[in-house]
Amino acid sequence: MKKLIILLLCLLVSLPLQAENRSINGLRLWAAPDHTRLVFDTSGPVAHSLINLSEPDRLVIDISNARLSAVIPAVSQDDRYVMRVRSGARNNDDLRVVLDLKQNIRPKSFMLKPNSKYGHRLVIDLYGSNESGYKKPEVVKTVSKNGLRDIIIAIDAGHGGEDVGAIGAKGTHEKNVSMAIARKLQALIQAEPGMQPVMTRDGDYYVALRKRMTIARQRKADLFISIHADAFRDPRVRGASVYTISSRGASSEAARWLAKSENGADLVGGVTLDDKDDLLASVLLDLSQTATRQVSTEAADKVYLQLKKLGKVHGKRVQQAGFVVLKSPDIPSVLVETSFISNPMEERKLNDPRHQKKLAKAILDGLRSYFETSPPPGTMLASRKSTGPGNHVISRGDTLSGIASRYQVSLLALRNINRIAGDRIRIGQVLRIPSGG
Repeated sequence: MKKLIILLLCLLVSLPLQAENRSINGLRLWAAPDHTRLVFDTSGPVAHSLINLSEPDRLVIDISNARLSAVIPAVSQDDRYVMRVRSGARNNDDLRVVLDLKQNIRPKSFMLKPNSKYGHRLVIDLYGSNESGYKKPEVVKTVSKNGLRDIIIAIDAGHGGEDVGAIGAKGTHEKNVSMAIARKLQALIQAEPGMQPVMTRDGDYYVALRKRMTIARQRKADLFISIHADAFRDPRVRGASVYTISSRGASSEAARWLAKSENGADLVGGVTLDDKDDLLASVLLDLSQTATRQVSTEAADKVYLQLKKLGKVHGKRVQQAGFVVLKSPDIPSVLVETSFISNPMEERKLNDPRHQKKLAKAILDGLRSYFETSPPPGTMLASRKSTGPGNHVISRGDTLSGIASRYQVSLLALRNINRIAGDRIRIGQVLRIPSGG
């Protein structure tokens, strides 16, 4: 009898814990190019189930012992998968959320533990049922009539979506300033003769770190540059920083590539590793990484010098770290911490569109300085360099007035030395640049 009473008491104590109601305090929806993410902020861990229905396509999400205290978010018209979100009670105790879908989907769900920015979260990712992941984008390398191509710069705006990054004292999110600077850099590169930008993310959504590298590789980028805003516990710390991959970070990535079988389909300097023995694959990977790190360092040095002209830099030189986005063995990669968002003065400047443009221009000036001296073979800039310092090869977007301004010569002198009566020029044409205005 005594044992029975003890057992009953244990059951009574445990019942409230098992039946404890959870509150859904937030509900957010993020639409990315390859998936849609739905995030529930929960007051604690929750049990849930997913039911995929068709005719019409719907996803039913049942959360046990939960109630919705948040507003259901509006769905973007650009969302590839979700048409509408609705909710209701189920069995008096459970919460049922229904996603009305535009097509059949493949859901994936998981719980996230609390961190410095969020509490418990239930995350549900929706992928197309016939898609295996990120849809490979069309390569945008522009080739001129004379067979020369643009240099492709992959611009990586740090963080995004659920990942807000560092937060300033006034509430500024790193993801927003990194995107604002990235867009300004994109516009400047787009206007730069012989260069073409591509974005690893083009909106407010999360892209996994290694997927950012994959996107750059799919777009055949010549260089990858990641834009961030640093943070530190001491708000007095300020200044920009530039990073390349550390030796340790490169070594760990080499081991990862060689250890995982799926990397056999990846390219390292245009050579596949899947048909090579371990020793040869290791040597090829080491050669590729050495060349890539050298280019990364040289390009980073140029960007660092331009940022130093703009204002204070944190650190006496380009620094090295093991950031995942810098680990690509075949794409030179640079990470720029534009300034400290944790510094109140720099937080204000990061929100200023004029300062954002100055940062973007400093980065472009550094990249231009590097590529004018070391352009990739087969590019318009490489052809221009081979013609000598006194000549200019016309590329897409060039104008006579723009060329005159770039070389700081008069338009009249430029016309006279090249015997040009009007303003008509053609791609691939070589112009002589006068020595003075």
